[in-house]
Amino acid sequence: MQSFKSTFKANKHSRLSDGSTLPLSNSDTRSPISRFSLTRRCTRLLTGLILVCLFLFFSRSSPTGQSQLQEQSLAEQHSLPPLYEEYHDYERHLPQHNLSLPFPEGRDAKFFWAANHVTSSGWGNAMQELVMNAVLAHATKRAFVFDNFTWERDSIDYSTFNGKLIPSRIPLSAIISGPIIGSSFPPRDAAPRAVSREYFKKVCPNPTIIDSWDVNEHLRLDNNVPALQIFEKWVEKLNSIDDPCVEIKQESYQLFEIWLFGSKRILSIWPILSKSPVFTDFSWSPLILQAYADNAHLFTPSSLRFLPSFMRPSNQPPTPTTLHDVHPIVKAKDLDIVTGLLALHIRRGDFAGHCSHLANWSSDWNGFNQFSALPDKFRVPTDGGWGETTEANTNMYFKACFPTIEQIVEKVQNVVVDQRRLYGPAKELKSIYIMTNGDVEWLHRLKEALMRVKKWDAIATSRDLKLSWEAKPVAQAVDMLIGQRAQVLIGNGFSSLTSNIVMLRMLGDIPPEDNRFW
Repeated sequence: MQSFKSTFKANKHSRLSDGSTLPLSNSDTRSPISRFSLTRRCTRLLTGLILVCLFLFFSRSSPTGQSQLQEQSLAEQHSLPPLYEEYHDYERHLPQHNLSLPFPEGRDAKFFWAANHVTSSGWGNAMQELVMNAVLAHATKRAFVFDNFTWERDSIDYSTFNGKLIPSRIPLSAIISGPIIGSSFPPRDAAPRAVSREYFKKVCPNPTIIDSWDVNEHLRLDNNVPALQIFEKWVEKLNSIDDPCVEIKQESYQLFEIWLFGSKRILSIWPILSKSPVFTDFSWSPLILQAYADNAHLFTPSSLRFLPSFMRPSNQPPTPTTLHDVHPIVKAKDLDIVTGLLALHIRRGDFAGHCSHLANWSSDWNGFNQFSALPDKFRVPTDGGWGETTEANTNMYFKACFPTIEQIVEKVQNVVVDQRRLYGPAKELKSIYIMTNGDVEWLHRLKEALMRVKKWDAIATSRDLKLSWEAKPVAQAVDMLIGQRAQVLIGNGFSSLTSNIVMLRMLGDIPPEDNRFW
């Protein structure tokens, strides 16, 4: 681990003065032919020294350095996505997986396993449910049982998405750190640490299994029932069970469903969520932080002060020890903002169909994109829904959900003006990072259009990131960290990825007016 703790330092290369030569003895009386031969050797030697110095300068001063070159070389050696065997093994050997530990762990531990957690969904949907389930476990003093970020439960190793192979299951320790995956709670907190599903299955072969319908039947779709009421009902239910081993039936509805997250109902849980150590001690994984550090030069000058020194780019590759750690490295409140950075979340591709579906059913923004303090609002039309709507309503939805280049430019112009009005020149927006799945040609046209708004120092996109073999399948989390740190975010109100970023920004006390939407 120590070899990875070196930090960037200014490179100081000694160089010869303009008139310097290798020293010659005053008594040197060799012939002109000998002097020519010596000069040629000197030339070769000096040329070699210059080449070595140039190599050292560029390899050390490059933000990515030799570490990224080695990672790229490693990626080229693999024709298949990673399976994260070392991460799985790390989770398997967490210290709390020990029956000899004292209360509240060991043989005295109680567990909560949501076997019905969401699958075949993007990380945004998975993360919002994951956080809620973990907060519920903590509130009932049960060890949260965590599982992989799962696309397919039963597939052997790989699944396909948009015609490409992806890992069917990714260990959470490759994406996040903190109490959700087993770090300790603050002192005097009586809750046991989270454990892996594998350990739970070992120590709880015959758990009490609950169908979520038992509690949620009359609550899940009632728009008058806030998330807090559902949460409290589950706390009451779990506290009434003596069995230390509780499992939610896999085939039942999720405890906290997309209908709940997709409405203002979810906001009622924020006072609990924002104070729970499950969320306040949330951190991105070392792998995600490292990927950020290796790419930060694309959109901002040096902005890595928030990272411990061993996470900063260097000419040394990361070691397995540094990449496997459940302890929160950088919490939301500890992140410094990248002054001048504007992050845009722009969905393309198949999201057009999703936006059309949202319009037809008169859907609202995700709940955590509707904090009352946020300046941008969305008005759900009243003359549509139940599968059909008007052309005017569809156009309104697409402007907020799938904006054109012209609409993007207009919004960016307005936000630039608003920032000047709020902060003056002190916090001028200077660079842009675009979180997107857009194709390269479309992004090129977007960059050209944005450059006509003002002369930005840099415009970078998700397509520009140079990611290691293991970081590529979890690239969405890298985008989220960049969005979390931006001075200003313009997000997609209908996106769970945006709403998770907004939650983290609100948790980090970023001014609400710096969270915007299309």
